Amino acid sequence: MAGFQAYDKIKIIVVGDSGVGKTSLVHLMCHNEPNSNPGYTIGCSVEVKLHDYKAGTPSEKTYFTELWDIGGSSSHQNSRSIFYNNVNGIILVHDLTNRKSHQNLRKWLGEVLNKNDAKDFNNGYDFDPEQFAGNQIPILVVGTKADLAQTLREKVISRSSSIAEECGADEMNLDCNDCKCLSPGSTNSVKMSRFFDKVTERRFYSHQMSHTQGHLAPTERRRGHMKMFHND
Repeated sequence: MAGFQAYDKIKIIVVGDSGVGKTSLVHLMCHNEPNSNPGYTIGCSVEVKLHDYKAGTPSEKTYFTELWDIGGSSSHQNSRSIFYNNVNGIILVHDLTNRKSHQNLRKWLGEVLNKNDAKDFNNGYDFDPEQFAGNQIPILVVGTKADLAQTLREKVISRSSSIAEECGADEMNLDCNDCKCLSPGSTNSVKMSRFFDKVTERRFYSHQMSHTQGHLAPTERRRGHMKMFHND
């Protein structure tokens, strides 16, 4: 653990309804193996991994990534806000066999963005696209239990997530018990690395990028904005 102190750190929170598989997802992401005995998270648990920013390029650099697995129990709602400080990225998790867990992603994102407002989760929080426009926190939407959604595969897995579209976020679906879902070079692995790169850029390079754009000619600046919007 002492070696990790040499790396710059980013903080990503993982939120979603209780039982959707957040702990199994985080374990798979950090250890490249299934969690053989997942349990319910009380409060929060933190796993760590090293991410190679812009891997395979001259700009490659390793960062220390903290994944904060936030317990989804409603009984801990009032105390969750303490985990939402200094967040660099958000992973929204839902169960592909549970439509309600997908609908609740709007409430989870609303809770994170309104961490200082005390409201009832079931009635008070909702995602406001205009509010998010001023935050621009990178988001990844993950659907779990793809193995149990076989009969719903065409309806569920091919359907794009409205919350992902509104946030300009990538989304992926996987089976947390299958290591191949995040194998190097796979579509999910590429999306995950791209998300970590976005988080890293916003945390450590946003000022540098803004400074560079500020010195572009007007025509080049417009092109830059169009390209950035298209990539998101």
